Amino acid sequence: MGGRPEGPAATLHWARANGPFEGKGGAMGGRRIERLNEQFKREITDIVRNEVKDPRVGAPVFTAVETSPDLTLARVYVMASGTDEEQRQMFEGLRAAAPFIRGELGRRLRIRRAPELRFELDRGLEHALRIERLLREANEHGGAQGDDTAADPGDVD
Repeated sequence: MGGRPEGPAATLHWARANGPFEGKGGAMGGRRIERLNEQFKREITDIVRNEVKDPRVGAPVFTAVETSPDLTLARVYVMASGTDEEQRQMFEGLRAAAPFIRGELGRRLRIRRAPELRFELDRGLEHALRIERLLREANEHGGAQGDDTAADPGDVD
């Protein structure tokens, strides 16, 4: 078994749960960080949709936020549609708006210092689908080879 998740959604969930900041220690418990990450995601979504006026930003979908244990950095994962140029423009707009979003986040949540925001393209679903496809292909090819090599090579008549 090895604890491998089944299906693309489970693979994506596992990857998020075992992200880069997981298990790094810190003063805050994991459940509290998870709750903060969800709150940050909700607030960032609302701020971008209702307050950010930069036309480059458009309407991105924020899939997750991963905050460092000391709350100094938050990676905000974004699923973007459109061409590569449209995605590049969107991320430029988000980077330009990051100080405003950070300040607004601090005001709304009444926290002294909001984390630095880094917007990153969420390739989690893309990776999960690719892994599932590769595993399926490996199983198909492995099953076909297993039928041809079923006889023991040391078995001579």
